[in-house]
Amino acid sequence: MKIKDIILGLVCLNVITLAVIASSPLTCPADLGKECASDGEWKGEFFPGIPEIKHEGPFSKNPLSFKWYNAEEEILGKKMKDWMRFSVAFWHTFRGTGDPFGAPTKVWPWEDGTNSLAMAKRRMRANFEFIRKLGVDLWCFHDRDIAPDGKTLEESNANLDEVVALAKELQGNKIHPLWGTAQLFMHPRYMHGAATSSDVGVYAYAAAQVKKAMEVTHYLGGENYVFWGGREGYQTLLNTDMKRELNHLARFLEGAVAWKKKIGFKGTLLIEPKPQEPTKHQYDWDAATTAAFLLKYGLSGEFKLNIECNHATLSGHSCHHELETARNFGMLGNIDANTGDPQIGWDTDQFLTDIGEATLVMLSVVRNGGLAPGGFNFDAKLRRESTDVEDLFIAHISGMDTLARGLRNVAKLLEDGSLTELVRKRYESFDTEIGAQIEAGKADFEALEKKAMEWGEPKVGSAKQELAEMLFQSAL
Repeated sequence: MKIKDIILGLVCLNVITLAVIASSPLTCPADLGKECASDGEWKGEFFPGIPEIKHEGPFSKNPLSFKWYNAEEEILGKKMKDWMRFSVAFWHTFRGTGDPFGAPTKVWPWEDGTNSLAMAKRRMRANFEFIRKLGVDLWCFHDRDIAPDGKTLEESNANLDEVVALAKELQGNKIHPLWGTAQLFMHPRYMHGAATSSDVGVYAYAAAQVKKAMEVTHYLGGENYVFWGGREGYQTLLNTDMKRELNHLARFLEGAVAWKKKIGFKGTLLIEPKPQEPTKHQYDWDAATTAAFLLKYGLSGEFKLNIECNHATLSGHSCHHELETARNFGMLGNIDANTGDPQIGWDTDQFLTDIGEATLVMLSVVRNGGLAPGGFNFDAKLRRESTDVEDLFIAHISGMDTLARGLRNVAKLLEDGSLTELVRKRYESFDTEIGAQIEAGKADFEALEKKAMEWGEPKVGSAKQELAEMLFQSAL
């Protein structure tokens, strides 16, 4: 027996063992010895038996079909696919293991138990088969999730180049990244942060990693680049020079802006508010804090916000509140479509299935005129007990249908007009001459004092909060 045959046999045995442990049906690995290419890469079907997902309407009982999301249907002047711009998150979909606090509960059948380049390429092929069968055009990635870390920066870059070359080939002309990013938190070197690290060597390494990640995002045709926060914060202020670290961070982001322009990347730079992961003193606690940071350091014209619904609740706000804050700052760039459990104070990254919340989210999106070049990234993962490959499709279908139903509800609200009229009437006193002067910044305190004396005690009307909620619920 040849050495090559022995190695291949061991790989197949390992894969089958892992698949049995995960209680998942065997797909491609069971036939590894038959259908591997000469380069050792699996090029068969990763999701056999799962067809391209189609719209079948709200009365369909087929779990592998869309009930509410109809990509080509036009609502409020745009096709649904253009309102949504759905994206698959590579890390949760293909690198998730089921439980961040304990032993893995799932191993996909194509996994061989390694983090090798060959395995990275196999995952990438699975990614694009999934994307095409789901019927979306966008995906998102971290650099270290799609390619293994090397022993040196040069080796890591070479690994990334090799996997990205395959991704470019598999994308074709239709698919491209919604955004890419650098993973600056899992490696021990980032224990004190990346751009806020107290070590200049770490700062330089992080800059080099972001530089490379921006380059590959640009090469793949990505529309945005995200800076993930959370780890850029402080557990304690006793041993921290906050002013210095904030300045370091601002200089880091300025460097990213300069590099974006130098390489000709036309995409948007995004910052994601990320509270309590794992820090408690942060520059990016919520949309308002992040906007204040950008305004303070003159970066507001270069960045927009990537709002994650689960992070909104961890910061003490609703997702709708964070979206409206970002939108009114002119900074709403992208949405991580997920939700959390109100009884669990953690970033559980569940797929959004609440129709009311989805309607509020879509209300902000419609008021914003859409999200392009941003979109909805499913930064969400399967529950730890969901271990079948078809569960990946069911979860995404459910999330897409939920947001699509939210869009349809917004259309009903706007077409009815009652809620819009209620809001208009509440503020109609500002539609007077003096109100217009106030909003234009032309009414000083002397003029307002004169009016106050002329009018006497104001008669303040009801806000009709319960009526507003009734009108909203009537559209669900």
